[in-house]
Amino acid sequence: MTSASNFQFKSVNYTGLGQGPRVIIMGATHGNEVCGTKAIRRVMEEIDSGKLHIANGSVTFVPIVNPLAYAKNTRSGDRNLNRNLFPKEHPQDFEDQIANWLCPLLAQHDVLLDLHSFNAKTGEPFVMVGPVNNDGPLEPFKHAEKERALARRLGVRRFVSGWMAAYGGGVQRRSRGNAAELETVLRYGVGTTEYMRTTGGYALTLECGQHEDPAAPEVAYRAIVNTLTFLKLIDAPEPAPVPFEEMEALQMVVVHDKLDAKDAFTRAWASFDPVAEGEQIGVRADGTPVVAEFAGRILFPDTNAGANQEWYYMTRPNPDFGR
Repeated sequence: MTSASNFQFKSVNYTGLGQGPRVIIMGATHGNEVCGTKAIRRVMEEIDSGKLHIANGSVTFVPIVNPLAYAKNTRSGDRNLNRNLFPKEHPQDFEDQIANWLCPLLAQHDVLLDLHSFNAKTGEPFVMVGPVNNDGPLEPFKHAEKERALARRLGVRRFVSGWMAAYGGGVQRRSRGNAAELETVLRYGVGTTEYMRTTGGYALTLECGQHEDPAAPEVAYRAIVNTLTFLKLIDAPEPAPVPFEEMEALQMVVVHDKLDAKDAFTRAWASFDPVAEGEQIGVRADGTPVVAEFAGRILFPDTNAGANQEWYYMTRPNPDFGR
């Protein structure tokens, strides 16, 4: 049965005798992204059997963050949990109920690893990283060095930063100076990692591969073990960081909206497809070509976006990442 009232929330904690950070690792924030669930269960079995041992700090596993969406094998239950993730005094849907349980749990921890997968048929795993240290109004942060050091130990070579800045720029453009609307819509951009940073912690979203890729659970498993080892919850040799020369670091720069539902791409773009400066990406409903303002990679192209919704993002190389 998939009625929301039939579900409950589950987390499992392991605490070592030594001092260390409080880590939370989550799967199935989106219900059809199950690689993290599989990997978490595998690690829990190894801890329970004695193959792995939590010596320091603590780790909390949430194998299935969204049980309704997981049971339905869909991205969302009632809506996308990874938007507008805040506690709600008057919950309106199942994801609000999750938020009222999950947000206080996140706030009890120092570090979050949220394990996801993507829909595109091809593409390598990548990690979404937060902003540089800043005290600005959009996403103040003070743990960039720790967050990026952990990102380089997850076992992937592609790093993407700048989500809230690029998203916020699009929101500002759409709001046309309406301060109340701007704050409301900016809150909509907050998901698990963004919320974790508001509590004083740091957080990474790891996209482990395509939903059905049998290698994705292995990517998630390796990332979990590397995280526990690097943060010294497990007594084992520290995982080596991906070398700078092997990294591809990208900065999300700008989001482009559909202005009309009939705006269309010129071809079937996929995330991380390279785009040359001046290359045509799409065409507006009135026939105006849409071209790339700089050379980079396209990200999150959405053919099904409606008018005045996010259509695609543009990224460019970020040579200063991690240095």
